[in-house]
Amino acid sequence: MDGLRKMWESRSLRDRMVIAALVAIVAVVLYAWLIDSTHRARLKLGTTVTRLRAEAIRLERNADEIARLRAAPSAAQPSGAQAELRVLMQAQVDAAGLGRSLLRIEPIDTTQVRLVFAAVPFADWLAWVENARLQQVRLDAARIETLATPGMVNVTATFVRPKP
Repeated sequence: MDGLRKMWESRSLRDRMVIAALVAIVAVVLYAWLIDSTHRARLKLGTTVTRLRAEAIRLERNADEIARLRAAPSAAQPSGAQAELRVLMQAQVDAAGLGRSLLRIEPIDTTQVRLVFAAVPFADWLAWVENARLQQVRLDAARIETLATPGMVNVTATFVRPKP
């Protein structure tokens, strides 16, 4: 420290003023650079925080909706709670007008049934599958074979109804 003091005092007043001015200019430039970079980082973080807050609100709404749906009672089956899946599927096939294409219905157990269709219009079958899904019966597996007639298929499908 004494060496710096001696060197400083050995300089002329003019040299000391030039050195002090240069140090002040460097300090001001560094301070301005620091302020600018913090301002840019703050703006960037501000937009990130806003986006994350919106995402958190959306996730909270989704969680509330999930909790509400889990707490809601399951939809009643159209033919009553005691109806067998086979009877329900036969009724849906008849209602959709696909009865003439249905070859057989094979109950697998109380929650599964296999249906075999021959020469059924594919678009009608897809609409029927969607209707079954709306009735809480989901398509579990399907084997679809195209026929020579455009739009016609043979289908073997397994449907599942969740246990209540």
